[in-house]
Amino acid sequence: MSLHLIIGDKLLSSWSLRAALALELTGAPYTEELVKLGKPDTRERLLKHSPTGKVPLLKTARGTVADSLAIAEYLAEQFPSEQLWPTDIAARAQARSACAQMHSGFFAMRNHMPFNLSHDAPLNPVPPEVKVDIERMLALWAECRAVATEPGPYLFGRVSLADAFFAPIAVRLRTYQVKLPADDEAYVETVYQWPAFKAWQKAGLEELQS
Repeated sequence: MSLHLIIGDKLLSSWSLRAALALELTGAPYTEELVKLGKPDTRERLLKHSPTGKVPLLKTARGTVADSLAIAEYLAEQFPSEQLWPTDIAARAQARSACAQMHSGFFAMRNHMPFNLSHDAPLNPVPPEVKVDIERMLALWAECRAVATEPGPYLFGRVSLADAFFAPIAVRLRTYQVKLPADDEAYVETVYQWPAFKAWQKAGLEELQS
């Protein structure tokens, strides 16, 4: 299967990170093309691949898949043996629900805590709406852990697409130095020790030197 992922800057593009981690979960080979964001020709370059003009984009032998959630579902269908979603039906439903909630919400956190792998300072002061988002996020993680049926340190025990979606949140919580309960701090550390994430982080920080 021919898979070609088009992404934005690894340092800054949280949605690209989600798609890349999802692809890594499949174990399938793929090629990657980085389009620098915020440049005069960024939109023109992206429109050559998709009418959305956004990243990430997954080009396949059967066409282009736009949007990280659609990419995740496409990969889950194409690689069923890899069990990208939790195997238990209730856990799988919760994982899909959590990813959809992430996909369509948490705007205060996104706006006030922009994704940047090199950031290292607390948000001060923390707006009330950001506090609400953080509290809801931690509650959502607890809801995921509560229905997990497989052993392991990830949200549903075994690593899954849910972790690909929440990895950028783990980055925000750490880089903005948010104080977390022990369970949540342990999960953030799990994400940071995930080999696929560590490789992305290394590449993203190297962009500072280029």
